[in-house]
Amino acid sequence: MTSEHEHGGATHAEAPDHRPLLKTPAGWALCAFLAIGAFYLVTEHTAHLFGALPYLLLLACPLMHLFMHGGHGGHQHGKSETGKEDQP
Repeated sequence: MTSEHEHGGATHAEAPDHRPLLKTPAGWALCAFLAIGAFYLVTEHTAHLFGALPYLLLLACPLMHLFMHGGHGGHQHGKSETGKEDQP
């Protein structure tokens, strides 16, 4: 039994070199189409975006509270490890 695994006749040592998406022509074309689509989406639907802003601000408050506090179990307000109040 060998330690190399075969997939479709090719071993891992013969696997093709995988480049990141942005290093390929298809990746650049995808980014260009996404940028053009985002531009037209923003310019044609500005009224819809401005209509959603109040709701997004209201949604941002609990999300900031949740992610910026890191939960409510770790707060140490003026107490040392012994549980006694620290003296100022």
